[in-house]
Amino acid sequence: MSFLRHLAAFAIALNLALGAIIPQVGTRSDERNRSCSNGPLTRDCWHDGLSIATDAETKFPTTGNTVYQTLEITNTTCNPDGSGPRPCMLVNGQYPGPTIRASWGDKLEITVKNRLQHNGTSIHWHGLRQYHNPGSDGVNGITQCAIAPGDEATYSFQATQYGTSWYHSHTSIQYGDGVLGPIVIEGPASANYDTDLGPYMFFEVYGTSTARQAGWQARNKTQAWGGPPKATNLLINGTNVNADGGGKYNTVTIQKGKKYLLRLINSSVNTYVRVSLDAHLFNVIASDFVPIKPFKAETLLLAIGQRYDVVIGADQIPGSYWFRAKVSALCYSNTARNGSAIWSYGQWNTSVPPTSSPWPNEPLNCDDQLVSTYWKGEVPSASFSNTLTANRTHAVATPGGNTMVAWVLDKPIWTNYSDPTIGYAIRGDSNYPELFNTIEAARQGQWNYWLIVNDPRQSLPFAIPHPVHLHGHDFFIIGSGSGPFDEATANLNWKNPVRRDTASLPGAGWLALAFKSDNPGTWLMHCHVAFHIAEGFGVQYIEAPGQIKLQDPATYQQTCDRWVEYDKTAIYRYDDSGL
Repeated sequence: MSFLRHLAAFAIALNLALGAIIPQVGTRSDERNRSCSNGPLTRDCWHDGLSIATDAETKFPTTGNTVYQTLEITNTTCNPDGSGPRPCMLVNGQYPGPTIRASWGDKLEITVKNRLQHNGTSIHWHGLRQYHNPGSDGVNGITQCAIAPGDEATYSFQATQYGTSWYHSHTSIQYGDGVLGPIVIEGPASANYDTDLGPYMFFEVYGTSTARQAGWQARNKTQAWGGPPKATNLLINGTNVNADGGGKYNTVTIQKGKKYLLRLINSSVNTYVRVSLDAHLFNVIASDFVPIKPFKAETLLLAIGQRYDVVIGADQIPGSYWFRAKVSALCYSNTARNGSAIWSYGQWNTSVPPTSSPWPNEPLNCDDQLVSTYWKGEVPSASFSNTLTANRTHAVATPGGNTMVAWVLDKPIWTNYSDPTIGYAIRGDSNYPELFNTIEAARQGQWNYWLIVNDPRQSLPFAIPHPVHLHGHDFFIIGSGSGPFDEATANLNWKNPVRRDTASLPGAGWLALAFKSDNPGTWLMHCHVAFHIAEGFGVQYIEAPGQIKLQDPATYQQTCDRWVEYDKTAIYRYDDSGL
């Protein structure tokens, strides 16, 4: 099957969203001063001859510094918007969890302690490539065994990229209950700023556990063509006011004349979010972990898993202004309340709601933002021919003996927490179970071409967007469009295409992606709507299995041994994909 060596394709019903933008040409430094240091007026500089012009895909520093952190996951209750207690799984008792902050080139050693009563867990470091280090990707059933209750595991990896991202559980929608937090890797930037305000995370809160909601949706076959479970509120950094006026707004104080870096992260379960700050333009400087040529935008749409770094100038009349995180219902999001925060100048009273107005003429679609990647890159042209088909199907049998409604790619992906895919590769066993849904990647140094197309046989009420995230690599977006894919008219872009790790796919259309095989591992590609991947909407590709190595085989085996022992008497048996 030659397509297993060269490409895979998804078929998905989607809509993408294009934000209103005002183009602005960025200034390229091209290593203009190898001795300059990073500061408010020289953010394009870094150190040791590195700058914004250095492509982190091919060159990165090694600082010799190690960042240590411990993340303890516990069962508890929380009340983030004042609506009353609900079940939560928190990291270090915080919602969201603590920010992991490092510098480009640092090593990170993060110990995860599972203090949950009846659930295994694992932590994925979203967007970090884990270059030649697949065992730290944090996907139970694929790159590790699940961490058993009472056990702990240490992830060790280098920050070869820089920018903004997040960490989250990759275990059956646990991150929707609170197992998530931001990641900041400091590095150069394509525009100057005075102060880094840090991350702004957007995610929903449900009236009960999101895992229960997802189970209800998946198992109730009468809901096969209905909407997803409804969230009660959209939070900004873990807080918002509820429909009855309880709770509180997130607040930010800024100073006239200053420029602020804000790191936007959509870490939601099922919600596309359009963000804006009344009267203030965003100067957008990075998408995912990739710097871009700066441009001005009134609003930005973030698909689930996507990030943008923006610089905001405090250049308006002093007062207070609404920061808006609007639920994009057009993108099949189902959250009852928009996220809101209050930004104020100086000592302006934040207890009084602002009277500012939103930007007019908000885009009414679900297209990804058009950006121009700062680093130049070309992809060898090739033919997109073979496809896999994604569809919504009834009554899929699960390994646990139940049935569920599922999104699948020809067939659903399921995992084995006790014997993950990477274990097969390491022991030279290529007889992967069919439910692992594996695809052989191209040989090292060659390119993989993925064509993602819509299944025309679907009869859904409207096209559903599916944000696709790739582990172990960034991908290049070669093209996208509506309607059937026709290579003769597709206008594919092979020269300096957009590069990122999470992209939306057009409803009733197609998306063409490419990435180079240069990172041996077992890597997951999946829809980041948490309900959908729990239903089985993903595929994993096996890259250079003979070259896959674990940095710490003893710890890997110890985690597996302890999980296998725990699983003999486990109370809870997962019956979704496990992801």
